[in-house]
Amino acid sequence: MMTSTKPAHQRELFGHPVGLYVLFFTEMWERFSYYGMRALLTLYMTAQTLENDPQSGLGWTTTEALALYGWYTMLVYLMSIPGGFIADRLIGQKKAVTIGAILLTAGHGVLAIDAIWAYYTGLGLVILGVGMLKPNISTMVGGLYKQNDIRRDKGFSIFYVGINLGSFTASLSVGLVAALYGWHYGFGLAGIGMLLGLVVYLYGQRFLTHVGNEPTVEEKSSDISLATLFSQLLKSPLQLGIVVVLLALSIYAGFTFEGPDHWGYGALFIVLTLVTGLMMMIYKNLNGQVEKDRYLVLLISLLMVVVFWGSFEQMGGLMNLYAEEKTNRMLMGWEVPAAWFQGANAGFIILFAVLVANFWAKRKLKGKEASSIFKMAVGVIIMGIGFVYMVFASMQYEANGSSAMYWLVLAYLFHTLGELCLSPVSLSFFTKLAPARYMALMMGVYWAATGLGNKVAGVIGESSVQAGEFKVFGGLFVFAVLFGLLVILLLKPLKRLTHGAEDKETVIHDDETEGFELSDH
Repeated sequence: MMTSTKPAHQRELFGHPVGLYVLFFTEMWERFSYYGMRALLTLYMTAQTLENDPQSGLGWTTTEALALYGWYTMLVYLMSIPGGFIADRLIGQKKAVTIGAILLTAGHGVLAIDAIWAYYTGLGLVILGVGMLKPNISTMVGGLYKQNDIRRDKGFSIFYVGINLGSFTASLSVGLVAALYGWHYGFGLAGIGMLLGLVVYLYGQRFLTHVGNEPTVEEKSSDISLATLFSQLLKSPLQLGIVVVLLALSIYAGFTFEGPDHWGYGALFIVLTLVTGLMMMIYKNLNGQVEKDRYLVLLISLLMVVVFWGSFEQMGGLMNLYAEEKTNRMLMGWEVPAAWFQGANAGFIILFAVLVANFWAKRKLKGKEASSIFKMAVGVIIMGIGFVYMVFASMQYEANGSSAMYWLVLAYLFHTLGELCLSPVSLSFFTKLAPARYMALMMGVYWAATGLGNKVAGVIGESSVQAGEFKVFGGLFVFAVLFGLLVILLLKPLKRLTHGAEDKETVIHDDETEGFELSDH
């Protein structure tokens, strides 16, 4: 194979920029660390406390564990807003990803220490690390492609396979290590994965020279700072009035919760109010009706993101505990580790990601409905149908005292198919419609919406203690399906507001692709 004379950042492999594969493997190892730890999190918190035993957990109740799980997974993504802003305004996405990877490596390493201070410190470092890395690496993927390049969706789908390859291998390896040697050895293995991701990312910098760089003086001057936006907010009577009312309601709502949670919820509602004010001012500063209409579609799609992840993320919380406590996991005389079921979703994504992406691409080429909004709505519906199998599992548990493993596997299959319709597509959709000068910040808002969905998932999971799994799973099925159908009914007006952003997509290459070998230079 001949070595290309092109600059490294212009080289392609299998029809995509080589930089995509650098980001693919970086994200794969980052997700290995994150999902490996996540698979253990609720199980570790609810495991019985034992003296001098590596299998000793924190001994928390289900309600306590799911509450912290919800807060943690929400904050992981909520920190994407400052992470995106720091990259946008100060250091660029490339350096932000490096800092995030270092923080994540440190966080997972600290979690390997068997001490309560290390547990909270490690979670804090992971939260900060994901906030710096997650929105910015996704923005870099979008930056690898020119506007209207039809390869963008497939590129994000390939990137998404990397995420789930890391998740799949983590669920098996980290889960097995934790089962055999103890929780903290599992956490330590997750940290090794993140260290490998950092090495891959630093090694592949020559393929990323054209994306994620520090903002230029012109870019900074064309952007609007948060201070400027909030200063403008203070001078806008209508928007300021809305924010003041919401702040008052936020403070009141926070104190309706009992115990220390009222501080957390109060702070959450205040942050959401400030974000609302920020989003209103961004809308006010947009240029022209086309930008404003597309921005409104993005905000509406955020609601779909919250609904989807608020349902889907039962996987790491309620469904994870269900696998541990109420599922018969015996297979040929051996008990399957509960954490392994977390790998089912990732395994299905590896199997079906390209097939689903090709299905939608062919449908679009045939002139059939294949808009991003439609795909996302279909994804919500399919994911909702997956909860039917958890309803059956709950019925079997009530009748027999345990439920079969195949119910979980079937639920994860439908959740996966729904995820493949929504998650990579919604990422790509944001990079198409978000105003360029707010790109990283809007990606941060996207991940924050994902985080809010995670918190909603935790709250729903907590409700199962009183309502029971049957009602929770059944309610999620009904709501998700009805919500998805409602979006489809509103599809035409929503598409009009995008002003044809997806109507002229074609395959775009810089020039002819040449064969090349990757070298050490």
